[in-house]
Amino acid sequence: MSIQVNVIVGEIQKQEAQAVVVNLFEGVENPGGATAALDQALSGQITSLIKGGDFKGKSNEIAVLYPSGKLPAQRVILVGLGKPEKFTVEAARQASATAAKKARDLGVTHLHSVVHGAGAGGLSPESAAQAVVEGTILGLYRFLELKTKREDIKPDLTSLTLVEFDASRQAALESGATVGQIMAESTCLARDLVNRPANIANPTHIAAVASEMAEDVGLQCRIMEKPELEELGMEAFLSVNWGGGDPARMVILEHNAGVSDLPTVVLVGKGITFDTGGISIKPAKDMWLMKGDMAGAAAVIGALRAAALLELPLHIVGLTPLTENMPDAFAAKPGDVVGSLKGLTIEITNTDAEGRMALADALTYAGEFHPDAIIDIATLTGSHVVALGEHAAGAMGDESLLEQLKVAGEETRERIWPMPMFEEYAEQLKSNVADIVHLGGRPAGCVTAGIFLSKFVPNDVPWVHLDIAGMEIVASPRPYIAKGATGMGVRLFVETLRNWKV
Repeated sequence: MSIQVNVIVGEIQKQEAQAVVVNLFEGVENPGGATAALDQALSGQITSLIKGGDFKGKSNEIAVLYPSGKLPAQRVILVGLGKPEKFTVEAARQASATAAKKARDLGVTHLHSVVHGAGAGGLSPESAAQAVVEGTILGLYRFLELKTKREDIKPDLTSLTLVEFDASRQAALESGATVGQIMAESTCLARDLVNRPANIANPTHIAAVASEMAEDVGLQCRIMEKPELEELGMEAFLSVNWGGGDPARMVILEHNAGVSDLPTVVLVGKGITFDTGGISIKPAKDMWLMKGDMAGAAAVIGALRAAALLELPLHIVGLTPLTENMPDAFAAKPGDVVGSLKGLTIEITNTDAEGRMALADALTYAGEFHPDAIIDIATLTGSHVVALGEHAAGAMGDESLLEQLKVAGEETRERIWPMPMFEEYAEQLKSNVADIVHLGGRPAGCVTAGIFLSKFVPNDVPWVHLDIAGMEIVASPRPYIAKGATGMGVRLFVETLRNWKV
């Protein structure tokens, strides 16, 4: 899906369009602004809806009016913004998605809209335009590439035109719209990678997608093949790949590679392209969801795309250790002891705790870039789902870096929640036969997983671990998240990097 986004100066009631979108806050009886102008042109139809109790302006409430020649537009879509005192950039995103999906259902391919929140909502023009474009593109996302029968599928929107009355705001709106489009399209790339089945999106495929994307946007890309990984000594990572399947790979993406006077941030994403659990095999029920066990890698790839297109003034590195976790005669077994790039020996007690093994070596390798900060993201533990469900990522690590991510999470609604790293938890990782055991048992599983990873982070580098298990694929749709892959992490990362504090 590719949408052309435009910003024009004009009056919404004068637009010749398939549909125009305006809004209403809950509790408002006399519309103002662009909605009032449309209402007047429609001889009070919107006011009649309000007085009749048929439209209250509640969040994501929707109504369609037909001008019958009173306007150049063929349709008017009215969307509710909820209570004014609770209005946020998130409400603007949701309203935009709701209106765009309604427009598509009506067969609209060219949509004109006011910029929700830029007036009475109190948002800056940049933030409001970003939210409208983000919400529209994310809300319209569908994964259709594997469907052959499309007769009953409505065509996608091809253009979105933001209409602004005040010419002095046009530049700011265009800037915000550009950011919103890049953020949303980069998130949709991550969604595509997660939605693709594992027989397609294996390590070879994901590496190829990352390489092609890097060439398109100007990133440097290097793909480390299995022999190089073996030579370096990434035994922890490669132990996950012993069970056969597609050979392991590590994709290295760099934005502003070779620029020495910029802060360096390394993003590390877990890339288990399918997780059977290995010898410690998972139950068959819902195992298909494990095609999403590479959502961390997808988020890193999407974030690097956005960083390049936004020309962020940072040196940003993305590392994605990619492998399947399959059982066969050569697969790692419970009780095995393997080495690591860090030099620590690791006792494996459950081969279904494989993601931390891949991340351990990737985190150590991140030190090669002399980073100022490292953030890893992974669908790591079932205990995270028990603790926080699907509405917040569990986060551990450096407090200052955590705070930056928390602020970005509130802005993007990809929220995080800090978890403890008390030294007592490390007792659960003591091994009788190796330097460390990779699994600390059931109690505080998401915490001990993070503490295990901390042992492989280069010394004195600020680091945060994000556990997004249960957030990568959702069963119930939301205003701008369809059933399936969410693209969780892309917008969180990009918002953090756009507002980076050393």
